[in-house]
Amino acid sequence: MSSSAGFGAGQTAGAGTGAYDGFDRTTIDRSGQSEAFDAIGDRYDEAFPHKEGQIAGAAWLVSQLAPGSRALDVGCGTGVPTARQLADAGLDVVGIDLSSSMLKLCRDNVPECTCRKLDLADLETAGLGPFDGAVAFFSLLMLPREEIPVALRMLHGQLTGDGPLVLGMVEADVNDFPIPFLGNTIRVSGYLRDELRGVVQDAGFDVVEEDARAYAPASTDIPPEIQLFLHCRRRP
Repeated sequence: MSSSAGFGAGQTAGAGTGAYDGFDRTTIDRSGQSEAFDAIGDRYDEAFPHKEGQIAGAAWLVSQLAPGSRALDVGCGTGVPTARQLADAGLDVVGIDLSSSMLKLCRDNVPECTCRKLDLADLETAGLGPFDGAVAFFSLLMLPREEIPVALRMLHGQLTGDGPLVLGMVEADVNDFPIPFLGNTIRVSGYLRDELRGVVQDAGFDVVEEDARAYAPASTDIPPEIQLFLHCRRRP
């Protein structure tokens, strides 16, 4: 998992024509998500070491982009390893997150990264895009299922051409389900892999590679999980 890309209760979509227009967020309670990551801070990287699938996904993204391309890291967390990896490859990295604690760590770890405290749902009105590629490692699982397709369509609108997207999720048939997480409680959503693939394709992306990995976090209060990594290309 990565840091929160969710939103606070009672927010409404921005004006304009975008994926979030008409999506009612006022009924969704996201309280406690970013606060949990604020409390966790740098313990996150200690609990989730050896992120080989994430590193491989970011390497694939780098292979698809020219140096200097703009890359978005959704739920950038501490910036390690992904924002650091993308910046080291010569990409112009923008990281967004809702956790102030995580963003401070990201700024310290990857000073080249443009870090913004921003709700994912407000990205299309924030003026940060467009982007040539994007990664979303374990950030969309912080959203309720009814929002995940909307968020993917919004990311489709933020990418140029056939820009690459790498998505990391945990395989689980759950919706807004509370779990203990490093002494806090967060709520997560997920899909079984065939359904996840369908949701991504319906949002306008072609899945060109898939990677599934069994992962055992270092923390004993977090159970082992199957991590799914989808390497995608935007359908223009």
